[in-house]
Amino acid sequence: MATRNPPPQDYESDDDSYEVLDLTEYARRHHWWNRVFGHSSGPMVEKYSVATQIVMGGVSGWCAGFLFQKVGKLAATAVGGGFLLLQIASHSGYVQIDWKRVEKDVNKAKRQIKKRANKAAPEINNIIEEATEFVKQNIVISSGFVGGFLLGLAS
Repeated sequence: MATRNPPPQDYESDDDSYEVLDLTEYARRHHWWNRVFGHSSGPMVEKYSVATQIVMGGVSGWCAGFLFQKVGKLAATAVGGGFLLLQIASHSGYVQIDWKRVEKDVNKAKRQIKKRANKAAPEINNIIEEATEFVKQNIVISSGFVGGFLLGLAS
């Protein structure tokens, strides 16, 4: 079954002139977060006092550091305990480890990691640049976060 295109319609041409809207200039003047969160939102520097920013960064940093410490201890205990059990099983004769094969597999993994690291370098550089720009724009809350993170690790 063949379909036919409808006949072209004649449109009346209006002599009205249309205004061209420059979206780049509009975007510079009307930030997207103002539409989403209201006019009281914006970068952290505009919204809160320095003391509030330091406290917010410090508290969130302390929580992150405390969790990082606990999870790190748990992971280290699990890996160390597994290694200890493997050594005991090997020493008792339950497990025979082919150390030459282990060395060969480790060297193969090293080569693969080096190849992948060279491919991922541009993406990592972009992430580092974005993080650096964020820290520069929010230096007060970032310094509070770092201080709180270190305190969280120490507690």
